[in-house]
Amino acid sequence: MRKFIIRHEKQVLRAFEILPGFFSWNMILFPYWGIFVFPNFIAYFILLFNVYWFYQSFLVAITSIVSHLKIQAAINYDWMADLKTFKDFKDVNHLIIIPTFKEPLHILERTINSLVGQTFPTKQIAVILAMEEKELPEDRNSKFEILNSKFDQYDINYLTVTSCDADHKYHPNHFANLAFKFLDNPKRYRTFWQPAVMFYNNIWEIPAITRVPNTLGSIWNLSQLPRKDRLINAQNYSLSFKLLDEVDYWDADKIPEDWGIFFKAYYKVNGGLEVEPVYLPLHADAAQSSSFWKTLKNQYEQYRRWAWGASDDSWIIRNYLLDTKIPFWDKTTRLTHVLWSHFMWPVNWFLITIGLTLPTLLNPAFGRTTLGFMVPKLSSYILTASLVFLLSLVFIDNIYKPKRPENVSVWKSILFPFEFILMPIAGFFFAALPGLDAHTRLMLGKYIQYKVTEKV
Repeated sequence: MRKFIIRHEKQVLRAFEILPGFFSWNMILFPYWGIFVFPNFIAYFILLFNVYWFYQSFLVAITSIVSHLKIQAAINYDWMADLKTFKDFKDVNHLIIIPTFKEPLHILERTINSLVGQTFPTKQIAVILAMEEKELPEDRNSKFEILNSKFDQYDINYLTVTSCDADHKYHPNHFANLAFKFLDNPKRYRTFWQPAVMFYNNIWEIPAITRVPNTLGSIWNLSQLPRKDRLINAQNYSLSFKLLDEVDYWDADKIPEDWGIFFKAYYKVNGGLEVEPVYLPLHADAAQSSSFWKTLKNQYEQYRRWAWGASDDSWIIRNYLLDTKIPFWDKTTRLTHVLWSHFMWPVNWFLITIGLTLPTLLNPAFGRTTLGFMVPKLSSYILTASLVFLLSLVFIDNIYKPKRPENVSVWKSILFPFEFILMPIAGFFFAALPGLDAHTRLMLGKYIQYKVTEKV
């Protein structure tokens, strides 16, 4: 198999690119033709999936609460006091790389101000503002001169490297916490560090229909921190400069670079990588534009770009099959998590929301059987019970969401929890549809171009 893959690598990779779309389309359509061929199997399949969804909802609720408790402890902890117990803590420097393309100046200032406000010594923090070549030279130079006049530049010595979006806002303890974890970890050169990315900077300004997926996405990010069995760095993360240099940095031709750099490093150093959680909130902007419809379009394109992470699957599978040094169960567990996360992205909504209802309408004879009558009812009870876990998410969201601005009515704040009734609609337009769009384009070889999310 190794010889075949190496000899026909281009064709093999293209075949693997077809898999996400092939899988998602077949899983979505499976209940509609299967209800005529083996209706009993379809009924039990949908029921078991709903039980699985109940279990996952329970896990998200529990791990969110665990993260919340650890974050509250980390927020109030004196990390600098513990950090100073290491004799070499002054040797640690943090390099923060901020790629930017046409971001408004106030957003860049907000991000850099959050770095200036760190409890960690700012003289040990270096910022690289990486501007796109396509941006007009006069705009690049103007922003650089203004920001350089406000914020000092630092020499680079012994570094951690942080990939930071231009709209990210750090908690004051972030880099003191990161420095402590770096020095305290004997596997520091085989570790990534991941905070809780929460899309709360402008959460009060966006429409309800996009506020729902951004709120759920924030809590989801929070819930993944304790799951070290499946945690992979995303959106904002840090690693040692030594590891980054060892694996020859990021690949310039990859759109989803966060999981990309993890698996590039994972295979290059023969496994053994870990992602350690940083239990502190990191606020980011939700997708927003100058009008309601432009905001919806902006949000859709952002989720499609994230779903394009399935484009990594081909070379991850290829490396999995060629690798002979990483322990089998280690690499198999990683691969299974990646494929399940990517392949099921567009499928979940259809199995949960439509479930057996529409297939039973297509085959009314089965709907009149005992099984056809009972399974939809049981599924409804299970999914309704799953909504109980939503209460914990509303509670946590209320803690971490910024306080209501003065220009936002009190009624909007009161009605905020009731916006979750929009979940089925938001789930279709900002999960299932962009996911299916990305998978289908990848399957057909219609590759998307990188498009920066607009900032206002």
